[in-house]
Amino acid sequence: MYPDIETIKTLLLKESYISPADSKAAEAAAHDSATYVDYLIREELLTKTLLGQAIAEAYKLPFADLDRTPPSKEDVALIPEDVARKNRTVFVTTNAQAVAVATDTPEKVDQKELGAIFKDKKVRLVYTLPEYITASFSLYEEPLETRFSQIVNAGQRVAPEIVDEIIKDALNYRASDIHLEPQVGNVIVRFRVDGGLREAGKISLELYENILNRIKVASGMRIDEHFLAQDGSLSYRNGDAAADLRVSLVPTVEGEKIVMRVLGSYVQSYTLADLGLNEVHRAQLEAAAFKPFGMILTTGPTGSGKTTTLYALLKLLNHPDINITTIEDPVEYKIAGVNQIPVRTTSNMTFTTGLRAIVRQDPDIILVGEIRDRETAEISVNAALTGHLLLSTFHANDAATAIPRLIEMGIEPFLLASTLEVIMAQRLVRKICRHCRASMPLAKALASLPAGRADVAHYFSGTETIYAGKGCAVCSGTGYQGQTALYEIIRVTPKVQELITKKPAGLEIAALARKQGEGTMFDDGVEKVKAGMTTMSELMRVVEPPRTA
Repeated sequence: MYPDIETIKTLLLKESYISPADSKAAEAAAHDSATYVDYLIREELLTKTLLGQAIAEAYKLPFADLDRTPPSKEDVALIPEDVARKNRTVFVTTNAQAVAVATDTPEKVDQKELGAIFKDKKVRLVYTLPEYITASFSLYEEPLETRFSQIVNAGQRVAPEIVDEIIKDALNYRASDIHLEPQVGNVIVRFRVDGGLREAGKISLELYENILNRIKVASGMRIDEHFLAQDGSLSYRNGDAAADLRVSLVPTVEGEKIVMRVLGSYVQSYTLADLGLNEVHRAQLEAAAFKPFGMILTTGPTGSGKTTTLYALLKLLNHPDINITTIEDPVEYKIAGVNQIPVRTTSNMTFTTGLRAIVRQDPDIILVGEIRDRETAEISVNAALTGHLLLSTFHANDAATAIPRLIEMGIEPFLLASTLEVIMAQRLVRKICRHCRASMPLAKALASLPAGRADVAHYFSGTETIYAGKGCAVCSGTGYQGQTALYEIIRVTPKVQELITKKPAGLEIAALARKQGEGTMFDDGVEKVKAGMTTMSELMRVVEPPRTA
């Protein structure tokens, strides 16, 4: 656990880790020490390493960065689970004389209890951050199916406890989605982690009906309806773990399938610095965002992080003297100081009707969750023309094709040319696990690509070595941990405006953007491969090399 907010503030200010102004800003956004710290880290005013070192110094202990060198399952097992949880401790290392044990609460550790475990050796405490201790405790967990069997054998509150175990595991793995998929003979539980699905366990069909009803009741769905799609939401709270989940249910031939989108604290909207924007892209986006009116569009398929990027922009623009209003389907994260309106088709609150109402209230900045039809597009363009900054998402394969698609929807080219400031396209790629990252000859990576795909070698001219993850306990053997985004940005310059009025094809816009020095998503991906952030195979999985006119 973190020390109280006053203690942390005093520590950081005393050693000049942060400025008084930064501390005041963090206090205004915080209700406890954890949110105070979260603010400082999100805004890049402090790093976790510096925070850990500051608190460790106050305890007069060394700091152990268990994020960089996480303990193995075997390391964690050296301290019995009940003792570890009671003392909030995890084994770090040992030598002939002493054992190093990490904790986030040194003042509460019973050293005699630890001494009884590590006989004939001195127990030496080191400090680490609370989230690293909590993460290590997940290594005590049995496989999900084993826990299901234990719950069934105990015979009490089977459905609620199984649901709790599934959600708890999803949070531990930092999953974005939970899938419960009825198949012949059983129900498969799968988690989407870093964009990919992995099987977590199986549930017998005999248990599934009660589990299904438990989720329906908690999500506000009808339990007597089995042949229609339903949507709902539920909240999960268990100790320090908390998440809101958006629940979707659809009937299949084998039964009702459930997908729960996890809206946990770890998938909160990020700052622009967190998203993977390079310095040029970030400067271009910020320049457009601080204009008094105009339109900023971000494009890409579902799940490419479009809304996250727009939320990061809102955080940048969110000030007490600015009125920001959004219309979203649904509102995934609440942002203090922003007026957020959810789409409700049952009461005729659609994107179109909501946007009309928002414009009448004359906000400074409007976010439209998605431009889906001509009417919404027309109102959005008119709002941008009449002194509002409008942000929205749009489904298009790349930035250039968004313009002809909007024209095909019925938007007058001269109006589009007058309002568009920036069009951005993005995709998510998995990041190489930094715990098992290793170098790889470029030639070997190219040779491993499918036939016909090795023609990208010229993009890596002068590069001999790239990187890949070997697979380890931290990344569950995948070689990847976390995600970052690939971007391309087209600025609507006077030359692009002139081209838009001629109803151009996407390839014409892309060609002009290249002449203006704008890179493609593939170019951005190549730079991230060279920098060791992602792999060649991951880049080729997500983005095609650019076409030419």
